[in-house]
Amino acid sequence: MDALTRREFVKGVGFAGAAAMAGRLAQAAEEKKITLALAGCAHIHTPMFVAALKTRPDAQVKYVWDHDAARAEKRATELGSKAVKDAAVIWGDAEVAAVLIASDTGRHAELVTAAAKARKNIFVEKPLGVGAKDSAEMAEAIEKAGVLFTTGYVLRTVAQHIFIKENLAKGNFGKIVRAHCSFCNDCVLQGSFDDEFKWTVDPKCGALGGFADIGTHALDMLMWLLGDVEAVSAELRSVTGRYPDSDETGQAALRFKNGVSGTISAGWVEPANPVGLLVSGTEGHAVMFNDRLYLRTKKVEGADGARPWGKLPPGPPHPLLQLLDAVGGQKDLPLVPAREAAERVKVMEAIYQSARERKWVAVG
Repeated sequence: MDALTRREFVKGVGFAGAAAMAGRLAQAAEEKKITLALAGCAHIHTPMFVAALKTRPDAQVKYVWDHDAARAEKRATELGSKAVKDAAVIWGDAEVAAVLIASDTGRHAELVTAAAKARKNIFVEKPLGVGAKDSAEMAEAIEKAGVLFTTGYVLRTVAQHIFIKENLAKGNFGKIVRAHCSFCNDCVLQGSFDDEFKWTVDPKCGALGGFADIGTHALDMLMWLLGDVEAVSAELRSVTGRYPDSDETGQAALRFKNGVSGTISAGWVEPANPVGLLVSGTEGHAVMFNDRLYLRTKKVEGADGARPWGKLPPGPPHPLLQLLDAVGGQKDLPLVPAREAAERVKVMEAIYQSARERKWVAVG
């Protein structure tokens, strides 16, 4: 993984085993297929989702909708699906068991709420919403409907991160003092948002900025490990000025309710991300350096921090594939609860308020 940029990592993590799974899944292909729909296909990860769905003989994408008819037609052709001009066709078809929502963020509330009302299981690309209010309303609608839900927090599927979480739970690092997570890519340097995905830097489409777009992964990682955030302080800025209406990078300090101090860094202007995660306590630490785990604690045999930690069992598949597995009947999958997804948006909203007002902001 060393040669991968963060951008490539986001595209590939969790899907690495998809091709290897194809043989096993083909055996189940004669069973009842999972019928789903693609409701919105504006997100930069849509090509990755399309490729992944094509590895699943147990999944059939019946419809594709997008407010941009040409975009819907393009993805429908790739999937062998029917492009529809009205999303109501999806909500009204009882055969559709699940929806993949990869629209611009500003349309999430409408689509997620409609999907929940129609009792469709939901995968929605992160972040859940534009702000705390719409995200909380979506979470409430999802919970009320009782449907399966998850979102694209792929860092939870990384085996090393799962191992760190397990060691935290065992107390192997002692009392945690501080933690850091960094998640950066070079999308701006590559001009990734110049054409087809330009909405990503347009606030009118619900774009929140570079830090929010990719920093939500780092924020989720620390909250997944350490719990709720009490207050935040942040600085966000542009580096290249290529997209005048969007920040490109930033850092935020987090004060967790359990007393731990945390920091997150994120942005679109760095080709590499050498120090991805650090959790440090009174009796040891874990650090991800160049995508290798270094573990130091006397409570784990051989964890001297001098060399990368050995092989670990693979993590779960990408959250989209987890949702399909759950719809297919698999139990105990680590789906992201809707309330957790909404909480990340609330904290991110506070981070942006802090950057504007140049002060610590309590997370309401």
